[in-house]
Amino acid sequence: MLKKFISYYKPHMKLFVLDLFCAFMVAGIDLFYPMISREIINEIIPNYQLQRLYRIVIILGVLYIVKLLCNYVVDYWGHVVGVRMQYDMRKELFAHLQELPFSYFDDNKTGHIMSRIVNDLMEVSELAHHGPEDLFISLIMILGSFLALCTINFKLTLIVFIFVPVMFWFAIKKRVNMNNAFKDVRKRVANVNAKIENSISGIRVAKSFTNEKYEMKKFDEGNTEFRESREYAYKTMAEFFSGIRFLIDMLNLIVIFAGGIFAYKRLITVGDLVAYFLYIGSFMQPIRRLTAFVEQYQSGMTGFERFVEIMSVEPEIKDKEDAIELKDVEGYISFNNVSFNYDDKKSILSSINLEVEKGKTLAFVGPSGGGKTTLCHLIPRFYEVTEGNIFIDGKNIKDVTLKSLRQNIGIVQQDIFLFGGTIKENILYGNANASDEEIVQAAQNANIHEFIMSLPYGYDTYVGERGIKLSGGQKQRISIARVFLRNPPILILDEATSALDNATEIIIQKSLEELSKNRTTIVVAHRLSTIKNADEIIVLTNNGIQEKGNHENLIEKDGIYSKLYKAQFKGYIPDEA
Repeated sequence: MLKKFISYYKPHMKLFVLDLFCAFMVAGIDLFYPMISREIINEIIPNYQLQRLYRIVIILGVLYIVKLLCNYVVDYWGHVVGVRMQYDMRKELFAHLQELPFSYFDDNKTGHIMSRIVNDLMEVSELAHHGPEDLFISLIMILGSFLALCTINFKLTLIVFIFVPVMFWFAIKKRVNMNNAFKDVRKRVANVNAKIENSISGIRVAKSFTNEKYEMKKFDEGNTEFRESREYAYKTMAEFFSGIRFLIDMLNLIVIFAGGIFAYKRLITVGDLVAYFLYIGSFMQPIRRLTAFVEQYQSGMTGFERFVEIMSVEPEIKDKEDAIELKDVEGYISFNNVSFNYDDKKSILSSINLEVEKGKTLAFVGPSGGGKTTLCHLIPRFYEVTEGNIFIDGKNIKDVTLKSLRQNIGIVQQDIFLFGGTIKENILYGNANASDEEIVQAAQNANIHEFIMSLPYGYDTYVGERGIKLSGGQKQRISIARVFLRNPPILILDEATSALDNATEIIIQKSLEELSKNRTTIVVAHRLSTIKNADEIIVLTNNGIQEKGNHENLIEKDGIYSKLYKAQFKGYIPDEA
């Protein structure tokens, strides 16, 4: 863990070395002052050496200016090192999240993931700056002070340092409790973030059901857990710091008592005793710094552990080493004995065999939970098939790069997601390099251009978070426009009109028919009116493929499809079959 943490310093080594050098200079100057004080009291004042005093004051003044510059470098550029490391980690973490499959996001809350990206890495940044610096300065100060104390009076130093191991034993013992406490705090923060994210996302539902008190209660439960966890963490921290401070006070008491006895017996001069007290102060400074570092280390390394935890999650779906680019796609799709299940649970799909001719439209219908959407998600490898293979133009989708596979597939879903931004930015998501003319053409094809132009800011209109300022039909047509802009040879329409009113559905259906021209299209539909013209209709249930054929054939069979159709359009109530 520590080795991996240190590896993030490598790109910023020059700044890091500069930071440590300046920290070394600051520590060295601080060690110089007690020695000067000793000389002034023992030599300069008794011998009235005024000129020598002037020179020492000038030297000290110059050293303090150097110390000023060094402190500036440590406080500014030292923090920059931490911030840049944090930037690298956050960038690496976000890139890694892009590679993880849908299953990871199915199992992990958005608030938890956000907490790891933002909160945890903030603490890591502080540790990255202060950790090595505090350790380095403390080492210099402890060694320097110890050597200086030995040169002043070796016997007194031995008496004092017998007490030091007690302090380190106490610090190590209490560190374990602090580590566990702060680790628990991290988890509680993530839970609070998850609850906030969930509550804010569903604020309209909460208000519509007048469940504000219930949401407040849910939030307060998590907030209470966080408060109690934080209180316990501060309790362990208070035990640690108050204990350390007490031991430091006892050390000072030993120095005063032993030093007084040594001075009384003429074993140490007044100047040496003053210098000794100053060096003890210099020695205590790194002790305090090290105790503060313990808290920082616990907090920072706990955050780093959680960072590494996500980074260690291997993407289940990734390119093979010899993966090829999928080019010049015609759109012939083949399912060969395809089975799928989530997490070794009951099989969702079992031994599916299908052929979709290029440029044809294949529709899936059937009851919810039959695996229609799941089957569509297997084509762009959002999930990996458990058994069997899927081929596009005779190429196994596992043998081609994920990027080239997904670039050739356009998806329009029922649950439309628009990014916070403008209409233009959302359409551009289909092709970031498209020109303004191409954007307008895509919007016209999706029957949304006239509406956009009626808005005060046209294509630069802000859509709100998740497109909240637009109606369901308007969001759907913008999502269709970005697929037009992408211009993929394969199209997946996953219940693209099921949540719309009839008038809007007719408008969007025309857009989808235009979009489907000359493309291999797979449609998932509950409204059977939208798939009457499909080249082939598949009835998919929990028992697999039950029926195949076009609309007329399936009506004549008087099977499941026929009963579903009659139920929708003639008020016929089908039996359980």
